[in-house]
Amino acid sequence: MKKPLLLVALLAAWSGSALSEELVVYSARGEQLVKPLVDAYRKETGVDVKLVNDQEGPLMERLRAEGSNSPADLLLTVDAGNLWQASKRGLLKPVKSPVLDANIPAHLRDPKGEWFGLSIRARTIFYNTQKVKPVQLSSYEELADPKWKGKLCLRSSKKVYNQSLVAMMLADIGPVRTERVVRGWVNNLATDVFADDTKMLEAIAAGQCEVGIANTYYYGRMMEKNPSLPIGIFWADQAGKGTHVNISGAGVTRYAKNEKGAVRFIEWLSSEKAQNLFADLNMEYPVNPKVKPDPRVAAWGPFKQNLINVANAGTRQAEAVMLMDRVGYR
Repeated sequence: MKKPLLLVALLAAWSGSALSEELVVYSARGEQLVKPLVDAYRKETGVDVKLVNDQEGPLMERLRAEGSNSPADLLLTVDAGNLWQASKRGLLKPVKSPVLDANIPAHLRDPKGEWFGLSIRARTIFYNTQKVKPVQLSSYEELADPKWKGKLCLRSSKKVYNQSLVAMMLADIGPVRTERVVRGWVNNLATDVFADDTKMLEAIAAGQCEVGIANTYYYGRMMEKNPSLPIGIFWADQAGKGTHVNISGAGVTRYAKNEKGAVRFIEWLSSEKAQNLFADLNMEYPVNPKVKPDPRVAAWGPFKQNLINVANAGTRQAEAVMLMDRVGYR
């Protein structure tokens, strides 16, 4: 009788171990960008990763409603503003990892260790190459100059990307200068704001406006489809503090059942082995400084990043939204 009992015990132990190795990821990134990573991780480690996909708002609300009953171990999303919101709402827990501290620069992770950047997204200036010369451009602030009146295009202020840009400006140059800049942008608009960066870049290419601000990967996607488009990229504020950057990233959920597994997965995503895959899928920049960007991305040239901590995208977010509303930036 001892052998069957021993076998039952071993099977139970194995079953418990296998169950603990399941990792549940709530992801607000496109499935086509995350599934290749999950497949590679599963192949390398044998860990079963379950993906739950939705927009960041519904996912955060789901985490809040589920509370301690949530199956989620990890929240994966874009923009430090969103990650900060998740942290503020008590949906994430702080973790300590020497690996993450070594792989991810300090300005691209939460000072409390509740979330970590995994790719860099630069938001910079684009221009119509038939109408504007690079020497005419310099900084985000300079786009408020009256010389750009009727020539500027912007995406809606309702998108977190622009809210984060303004929030970082508030932290960097203060509320008075920031309000003056954003008011100048509104005064210089060539047309109504756009729903997304792609439509705004298309307007620049069509000559509807001459300059605008967008995330670089939108430009990369467009130029891959049509390299002849008259759109140029200009790295903003290189004579000053540098170009605004944001992140996509992840945090361990507050009630994670597999906290260790979640940390291991983030560590793997930050590793040299995984970074190219993570960043290259969306033409973003690796967060790990040891990893070179995809050749398509590297072709845009090197640039100086603004090293202010991206957590400011969250801490000053509400102030940024009020400022944009106040000056009529819709």
